[in-house]
Amino acid sequence: MKPSGEEEGGQLRAHKNTHVKLMLTSLSAMAAETSTFPIDLIKTRLQLESSSRSTTNAFRVASEIVREQGPLGLYKGLSPAIIRHLLYTPIRIVAYENLRNAVVSADGDGDGGGSLSLSAKALAGGFSGVIAQIVASPADLVKVRMQADGRLVSQGLQPRYSGPLDALNKIVCTEGFGGLWKGVFPNVQRAFLVNMGELACYDHAKRFVIQNQIANDNIYAHTLASIMSGLSATTLSCPADVVKTRMMNQAAGKGGKIIYNSSYDCLVKTVRIEGLRALWKGFFPTWARLGPWQFVFWVSYEKLRQIAGLSSF
Repeated sequence: MKPSGEEEGGQLRAHKNTHVKLMLTSLSAMAAETSTFPIDLIKTRLQLESSSRSTTNAFRVASEIVREQGPLGLYKGLSPAIIRHLLYTPIRIVAYENLRNAVVSADGDGDGGGSLSLSAKALAGGFSGVIAQIVASPADLVKVRMQADGRLVSQGLQPRYSGPLDALNKIVCTEGFGGLWKGVFPNVQRAFLVNMGELACYDHAKRFVIQNQIANDNIYAHTLASIMSGLSATTLSCPADVVKTRMMNQAAGKGGKIIYNSSYDCLVKTVRIEGLRALWKGFFPTWARLGPWQFVFWVSYEKLRQIAGLSSF
């Protein structure tokens, strides 16, 4: 049976809206990533530190970077980070919204996701994050490697890579094409946890704030929801983030030292050598970054949706 003209029109509008949402999420992600990247760089450096430098803190790391590389050193690795988010963020955000709306439509409820339980939203968020992270993992690898290179420079050593393209080329030459997905397992674990906490919590928290008349659907509701989702995502994802960062930073091949054989091996060695608290290294820089990142992203994304004539997320 052929779809009616009305159904075809609805499908065309849905496809057009998806393209618009992908573009808007890309713009918002670029703004959020650029404004919070220095915090992410500091977090990565902290997570790569061993217990031998237990006195290292975020302020000391930041001052060392500025002193040795200048203010622009805080943005080393920004280009692969933006490339990553041009792939990662649009896929996870739009996929989550489509999954949520599909489930709501199947249930015959048109309230835009308000009827879904928090656990259902968490599963939708986690699944969307997994798909997005698998696609964006090579760019994430390059970002981590280039951020870690700054530490070599501070020690008077030659950096491994001169730029994103050089990093991609060297990784493929020394570690094979599959090397671009090094650390993909902890990456996917982290993506599942982050998006389970971030997307589900933001969605649920925003509706809670609006339904309980704490604020209208405006910047105040978006800010409150982003703070709550940032804390939730950080708490859930920090251990996987530490393992992911350490796995992705170790280079295989010529002269590369393999410290961890697997994600599980990395987890066990980290806890045994540095203690359980090491799994939450960089917690406050992570939260300090996720909070502003989500604030910039969600406020700009919601505003762009409004300008484009789309409904609230």
